This record gives sequence, C-alpha cells and structure tokens, in this order.
Amino acid sequence: MGNNMRFAVGASLLLCACLSISPSAVWAEDPYLFFEWKVTYGTISPLGVPQPGILINGQFPGPKINCTSNNNIVVNVFNQLDEPFLLTWHGIQQRKNSWQDGTLGTMCPIQPGTNFTYHFQVKDQIGSYFYYPATALHRAAGGFGGLQVHSRDLIPVPFDTPADDFSVLLGDWYNKGHKALKKALDNGRSLGRPDGIQINGKSKLGGGGADQEPLFTMQANKTYRYRVCNVGMKTTVNFRIQGHTLKLVELEGSHTVQNVYDSFDVHVGQCLSVLVTANQEPKDYLMVASSRFTRSPLNAVAVIRYANGTGPASPALPAPPPETAAGIAWSINQFRSFRWNLTASAARPNPQGSYHYGSINITRTIRLVNSKATVGGKDRYAVNGVSHVYPDTPLKLAEYFGVQDKVFKYDTIKDDPAAAGTKDVVVAPNVVNATFRNFVEIILENPEKTIQTWHLDGYSFFAVAIEPGRWSPEKRKNYNLVDALSRHTIQVYPGSWAAIMTTLDNAGMWNLRSEMRERAYLGQELYVSVLSSARSLRDEYNIADNALICGIVKGLPIPAPYTI
Repeated sequence: MGNNMRFAVGASLLLCACLSISPSAVWAEDPYLFFEWKVTYGTISPLGVPQPGILINGQFPGPKINCTSNNNIVVNVFNQLDEPFLLTWHGIQQRKNSWQDGTLGTMCPIQPGTNFTYHFQVKDQIGSYFYYPATALHRAAGGFGGLQVHSRDLIPVPFDTPADDFSVLLGDWYNKGHKALKKALDNGRSLGRPDGIQINGKSKLGGGGADQEPLFTMQANKTYRYRVCNVGMKTTVNFRIQGHTLKLVELEGSHTVQNVYDSFDVHVGQCLSVLVTANQEPKDYLMVASSRFTRSPLNAVAVIRYANGTGPASPALPAPPPETAAGIAWSINQFRSFRWNLTASAARPNPQGSYHYGSINITRTIRLVNSKATVGGKDRYAVNGVSHVYPDTPLKLAEYFGVQDKVFKYDTIKDDPAAAGTKDVVVAPNVVNATFRNFVEIILENPEKTIQTWHLDGYSFFAVAIEPGRWSPEKRKNYNLVDALSRHTIQVYPGSWAAIMTTLDNAGMWNLRSEMRERAYLGQELYVSVLSSARSLRDEYNIADNALICGIVKGLPIPAPYTI
C-alpha cells in the first residue's frame, strides 16, 4: 500500500499493536495508522547542484502523513544512515508522552543499522505540521515532510471543503552537505548565508514556460487549501501567489479569523493554511518565496497551472513587502492581525473561545534573553547566560531513573536574567524545573540584530504580544487577552520582545528551542521539566516497552510503573 501504510481495523489487532509498543500508550478505540520508513542517503538537487540528501522511502521531501484528530500514529523508522538519527514531530503535543517527542533530551538516538518504532497520538489537535530530523544538522539535508491533522467528521470546520489540499514545504537551503555544515560549526565558524530557497525540494529563480512542470494544478473557479511550512535553517520567507489573494484559515492548529492577505511572512518552523480561489484568467501563475531580513535577497518560484489554461506566467513577480525597519513594522502588524476564531471549533466540538485564558492568574513569569558569546574561541548561543549542551544520557531518562543529579542540575538559569549577576556564559545542560498545571508567562527578549524564532514542544501557547524595546511588567496592559492565537512557535524581531502564556498541564520533559538550527545546535535551547507528584497514568504515560536505553541508565532496573 502507499507509503507502506495499513489500517488496523480489528480490535484484537489494535490491542496487540498497543501492547507490543507501550501498555499504557492510548486507548484502542481510536484508529491506528501504520508506517514503515527507511531513512537513507540519496542524491538530491534542490538548487540544481547535486548533493547527498536524506531520503525517507526514497522521497525528498519525505512522505506526507494524513491523519485525523485522535488517530494513533505508529512509525517504524529504519536508520540506514551512518550516523545516529531521530525524528521530531514539530507541533504535535505528545500529550502525557514526551517519551515519543524525538528530541535528544527525551530519547536515545536510533543508531545506524537499527530501527525504532514511534507510537504517539495526535490527541485533541487539528492543523498543519511537519516532522524533521532533530539530530546534528540533518535537517539541512532533508528528512522532513508534512503532517496534516484533519478534523473529525462530527466537528464543524469554519470553511467549505476545498477542491484539494496542497502541502508546501519551503525554506532556505545550503549546497554544502550537512556534515560540512556541522564541521563548520564545530570548528567555530558560522553557517553563513544560504545558497537559495527551495519549494518542495526544488528551486527556480524566475520565469515559467509552458514546458515547465507545475507544482500544482487548479480548476477554474474552485477553491484550494495551501498548507505552507517554513522548514528551513535560519531565514524568514515571504510567500505569495501571483495574481491571487490568500485567505488565512488556520495557523499552527488554530482556526483564525479569515482575513485576506497578498502575502505572508512565514518564519522558521511556522505553518499556516490559506484558501486560494482560482478566479483569474486560466493560465500559469507563479508561487513566489523570497527571503526576509537578509542582506542579499533570495528568491524561488514554482508554477501554479490552471487546467486547460492558455498561456505562461508573467515574468513580473509580485513585489515583496518592505525591508529594514519598515519591513519589521509591516511584519509585526501582520502578526497582530492574526486572531483566534472564537466561534469556531478546533479538535473538540466546543468553540475555541470558550477557553478564557485572559482571566487566569499568572503563577510564574520567566524572562528569557538570547545572546551570542565566544567560549573557548568558538561561537556559542545562550539563554540567560547558559548555553545548553546534551549529556550522553537523555534528560528525561536520567530524571525517570532517579539519577538526574549525576547528569544535570535544575534551574541553572534564573527566571529573570538580571538576577544572574554575571555575563559569563556557562556551557551545561539547561533544565527549568516547573510546577505541574501552573499558568506561566514567558517573555522572550531579543537584544540581537537578527530575528529569532522560538518553539515549545508539548504545548500550544497564547502569543499575546510582540513589541520593540525591552519588556517590563507595565507592558502587560498591551497584551491581547481575548483572541490571541494558540500556537507553538513565535518570532521575536531584532531589539524586541514577545510574550506567551500557557498552562503547564502536560507532564513530561519539553524542549523550548530556537528554530534556527545553527543557534539551537550551539546552545540556544533549554528543557522544561514538568512532573506530576501523583505518579499517575492520568498525568503521564510510563516509559514505552521498546524505549531505547543509553548512557548511565543502561542496565539499571526499570522504575516501578505509574498506576491509575
């Protein structure tokens, strides 16, 4: 079957699958989707230059996962590379199940020549997501693909079913292989400027004749859904389609107020869905992706063809938004225009707006400031003066086996960077100890001259404000406490700050990281440990039976399991 996917429909088969992977994972009444993926090297040419890429089942980008809210996803990953490998499921909350998150803080990597079976549920989620390699700089070579979570049939969607559903994975690209890029960082050098932008694994700088293969084909007068994700390494990309407007309907799992735009800034790690109606002259049109906030512009185009169209696309590309300070103001204003659709249902039948986050008392404020430093003659990136480094034992395993004191210290950073009392950067595992079910406010402050994008695993959060300058408590009067979007990534512009709010109701070990892979690889990330004192399966699942064990916990007896 396509993508080696099978549907398990018998109750006994579902039970067997559940028991073989984790006795506590999820309930059997929700459908299962099974995949078998072989991860290999293969020659790819996103920018026209042949280079070794990471393929999944021979595909670049990798296979798309189409699933429905509450489905159980079982993916057997065979690592046929020459390096350890992990996939992370970007934006999937892994409710009670950080064991499957696919980060080096929660899982041992899959060693070359071995396999591991992920088993997770897209619990109470809908929307547009993607997966990618969390190890080394593998994302620079591919290994990423779309992950789409559809609403259940009984849950109303606030727009008519589109004629088709298109996945657009775009982002900056380097012609150097991932090993060369990693070596550069390990030797204290920067990744430098990307070589171009790819759209679904291909790139063309302009034009679009009748002989050019279209990326997508539309029927006149029909409406299509485009799910656009920035899977790049460091560059914000502006997305637009020649001659067509874009109606925003979903962003990172939230239905939005359906405003119409000419283009979107899509920051690294972010996904959104737009509706495009084929209401123009039947011919070819160009989808355009261009870099933002870079010294030299990068562009790529792809052809969108009308069925039975009669002409090529115009060579005149739609103009991008402004750059420099005016461009940042334009982008901030676009962020502020994104609003939660309070009357629409998401994964559950109740309206999104029935959750009144603005009336919840804040129990903790954590202010995080990113910085760049030189340690031992090499670049490092830090959060509140700590540059994260991974120990040989995943943080979650160390904590679960009760040997965390031998692996890391909690709260190396302070909630307020001004309280740290030093500008020296410490290179160490960075783990924040948090209280289960607390409602927290996190301030992300960026004093640097480059844009940042942050992502939080395990949760969605309310992005209540972005403003220039430094944050202070008085800034709370400017928060959107009514209809801010619930999402999992947030951009922070140069010399600016962003405020997010969330309830820490998902027990586990969760990664808060820069989505700029260079910065995360060199330390701009941390983990939030959220433990339930009840040690109950109501709050967190037990470690999976097939979990990979490594580091100092290898050979130790498994702790007593959680119970109801």
